[in-house]
This record gives sequence, C-alpha cells and structure tokens, in this order.
Amino acid sequence: MARAPVMAAGGIVLRRAATPLIAVVRQRKRNEWVLPKGKLDDGETPKEAAHREVLEETGHDVAIHEFLGTLVYQSGGRSKVVHFWRMEADGGPVRKLMNDIKAVDWLTLDDAIARLSREYERAFLTQIGPI
Repeated sequence: MARAPVMAAGGIVLRRAATPLIAVVRQRKRNEWVLPKGKLDDGETPKEAAHREVLEETGHDVAIHEFLGTLVYQSGGRSKVVHFWRMEADGGPVRKLMNDIKAVDWLTLDDAIARLSREYERAFLTQIGPI
C-alpha cells in the first residue's frame, strides 16, 4: 500500500517595489535556494501552515492573498504536496530566521527563478510568477 503523501504549504512572498521582489530562502542543511514552505503541524490547515512557515523562514509577517496552486513532487521516497498562496511582506522582519534557514534574498521574478535550486520550483514560479 502506498504511503500517505507529506502535506506542506508555503508562499510566493512579494515585497512591493517599482519591480516587485520575491523571497527565496537558503536552507542550511542542503545549502539550496528554495521557496519558503514546510510541513503542516497536527490540526493545522494548509493556509495556517503557509503563514507560520513563511514567518519562520523569512522572518516577515505577511498578508495572505489568493491561492496560487499546488506543487507535487517526490521527496525521500514519498509524494510531497505543497499548497502555495500569494503573500505580501510589508516593512522589515519581525523575528529571527529559524535555524534551518541560512539566508533570505529578495529578487526580481527572473532572478528568483534563476536562483532556485530545484527545477520543479523554477517551473512552478515561471508559471505563476506573472500572475
């Protein structure tokens, strides 16, 4: 019998500027640049998890806007299902980054796509970025 997929959520986090900037985070363990996201805690909705994970990984409290879609991929021999929302950060960080995250960069859409380490995240951001 197939194992249940890992459920996760995250955000495409924008900062308003003449050219909007998108947050990408650098993981400490794998030294990869990824979109901010993480697994759901028990009893947490995907939207609640997305908000919590973005706060932990970027340090920014965000306003959550529309649902952007779902990314499904294989991780550790299991399917991982990640729901994403468009989010907006206003002002500076309100907390320190969680220990798993080494850095946050705010990049233009094209630069964010180029920086991401994982092809499936680059493809996802390419598709939803112009929205």
